[in-house]
Amino acid sequence: MTSCQPHPQDEEQSPQLSTSGYPRQEVVDNEVLGPSAPGVDPSPPRRSLCWKRKREWSDESEESSEEEPEKELAPEPEETWVAETLCGLKMKLKRRRVSPVLPEHHEILNRLLEDPVVKRFLSWDKDLRVSDKYLLAMVIAYFSRAGLFSWQYQRIHFFLALYLANDMEEDNKASKRNIFYFLYGKNRSQIPLFHKLRFQFFCSMRCRAWVSLEELEEIQAYDPEHWVWARDRARLS
Repeated sequence: MTSCQPHPQDEEQSPQLSTSGYPRQEVVDNEVLGPSAPGVDPSPPRRSLCWKRKREWSDESEESSEEEPEKELAPEPEETWVAETLCGLKMKLKRRRVSPVLPEHHEILNRLLEDPVVKRFLSWDKDLRVSDKYLLAMVIAYFSRAGLFSWQYQRIHFFLALYLANDMEEDNKASKRNIFYFLYGKNRSQIPLFHKLRFQFFCSMRCRAWVSLEELEEIQAYDPEHWVWARDRARLS
């Protein structure tokens, strides 16, 4: 039996290149290249169906690769957002800030201002050392942070909040101690109880005693004609 030898013409010819630049592979059917019967000329090798399929796939891939650049040349327009001015954006952010102070907290102060002890205290503080408009605005802010019901706020809460406001903003201990006189008179045994209640009130606010100037101005702007906002130290002669 003689095995099939490669044709000398096939060795001389270079492999045929495809349009993509790579040599095109030909798959020959092994069954056709088997030993030939005596007296019968071997038939030339046939190209199998795999080679045809590979050629069709290569042609389709070439066509698809040629079509893809055409799609990339015309991209769809995308929407873009451009901020016109940063100043306008800042104003919107300020308006979105929600103040914790509600109208009911203003009503609490108005109710406590009718208390006779509170009235006498405000009349005594003519120099506005302990109860100017900013300190009274802080009292309203503390009422909003303490989280009590409106009916729970009593006279003691007004002086607790005012004492804390002076701790934060003022450095006049002598004037601040006069609060004890209006609350307890000459009975100084109640002072430790006052400090205990002050600490509890401070904890109910989650230890947030600092109030920004912007929030104080918003509190005063709620009712700008209120008489307590006229307690301004800058107007004193």
